[in-house]
Amino acid sequence: MEGTPAATAGVLAKDIITKIDGKSTEGLSVNEAVTLIRGAVDTEVSLTILRGNQQLEFTLKRARIEIHPVRYSVRQEPKGKVGYIRLVQFSANAASEMSAAIKDLEKQQVTGYILDLRSNPGGLLFASVDIARMWLEEGTIVSTVDRWGETDRERASKAALTDKPLVILVDGGSASASEILSGALQDNHRALLVGTKTFGKGLVQSVRGLGDGSGLAVTIAKYFTPDGRDINKEGIHPDVEVSLTEAQREELGRDRNKIGTTADPQYAKALDVLTQRIASENSQQQAESRVK
Repeated sequence: MEGTPAATAGVLAKDIITKIDGKSTEGLSVNEAVTLIRGAVDTEVSLTILRGNQQLEFTLKRARIEIHPVRYSVRQEPKGKVGYIRLVQFSANAASEMSAAIKDLEKQQVTGYILDLRSNPGGLLFASVDIARMWLEEGTIVSTVDRWGETDRERASKAALTDKPLVILVDGGSASASEILSGALQDNHRALLVGTKTFGKGLVQSVRGLGDGSGLAVTIAKYFTPDGRDINKEGIHPDVEVSLTEAQREELGRDRNKIGTTADPQYAKALDVLTQRIASENSQQQAESRVK
């Protein structure tokens, strides 16, 4: 997660932790590993990481982690003001913070939005549905399907907070609720997606207790986008694919302030796509005004 000691040190999603302070993680449970990694604020912990075929060493300085899921700002661009919103997880307060951000940016008269869901691992389903309703006036958001067929369908509620052009940034770390939101807005032609294919995590699971005290996680349903795409099988493919090189990824990791700026290649492309959408909508509105 952005802004945490792991992110600051350069640890990436999908890295494999093989040692913690020199102790092998083989055979450790998740809770045992977490206990070793956690500790007093300002103390250090070393992680040995396997990234592909590379073995890397990282030293993390522990910190108190307080996560605000939404950060936003106004960017003054040549074609007008752009609202940039970065959503890092779908927590219980994500929807209320998103609503406040959109309302504030609307007051500042932005001409369009870039919503950054990169490396957002997901979170609460209801948060993704609530946030989708802020951008989408009507249409299906997500359906839940089990082996007997559809069991639930969430829809927009005609309560969108804005209808201005929207571009969403996604990557391989965008998972679960991020894919529900981005898939809903893509299928309803509300937003264009820029970046790389998302993680592909769209399962509903139930944990069943076993007699020996262990548990079995059973997949009982799947999430599908409005157009019927299986999120878990396919992930969400961007409309405009922009990959980062390893060098670019490392540069953004070293200087997090460059994320969401023109020094960030994916953001720069998203801004270009948004500018084109704004220009297209303005031309359409002018044409409709002349007809009237």
